[in-house]
Amino acid sequence: MTLRNNLNSQVRQVLREQWSINPSRGAPDLDDLSLNNDGVTINATVLYADLDESTKLVDQHEEVFAAQMYKTYLACAARIISSEQGTITAYDGDRIMAVYTGRRTAHRAVRTALKISYAVREIINPAIREIKPNSQFVMKQACGVDHSKLLVTRTGPRSANDLVWVGRAANHAAKLSSREAPATHITSTVFGQLPEDLKVGKSGQTMWTQKTAPEIGNRRIYTSTAQCPL
Repeated sequence: MTLRNNLNSQVRQVLREQWSINPSRGAPDLDDLSLNNDGVTINATVLYADLDESTKLVDQHEEVFAAQMYKTYLACAARIISSEQGTITAYDGDRIMAVYTGRRTAHRAVRTALKISYAVREIINPAIREIKPNSQFVMKQACGVDHSKLLVTRTGPRSANDLVWVGRAANHAAKLSSREAPATHITSTVFGQLPEDLKVGKSGQTMWTQKTAPEIGNRRIYTSTAQCPL
């Protein structure tokens, strides 16, 4: 069978066949789903953490230095995500996606974002200044967070497949992580689920600035440069 005929057959199979979709309380693993029209639905909070100006980083610095910046950022982000019981679902170049299920998902995801911000400012950048005193590079990053129902399914050929996370939260969190840095950007859905200690700082002033995000249909979002110590 030619490649064209193979693809033609597969597309029609996906579009015509019935799906088997079941609810789930937690993020599925790859082996939990088949390559057929199989999926699960979950209610989850999604976090995207994105290293800012990575194009400039690779254009203006040696490859090893750029790789060191990628590795330090993603390593810190991954450890913090795990400490808040998030599930890492993908690494995409200079950014990382995580899903939070169960209780207090928005709380844990936002606390993750604020801790990543702290790690960049108080751990990574001081280390760069100490170990590479001739470098003018200052790392910046942004996190996007949203909450919604997601459909999780498995796609790709048998030799190279992965889970895809279909739903508003995954898309909107990714879009928000590309906004100005350094900052954490969350939707009004997430903000409404936060406890007071993640809305108001010790001074009694709000930690968040309300904005409108045209890249996600003019949804109301909240932006903060606050940090959460480790």
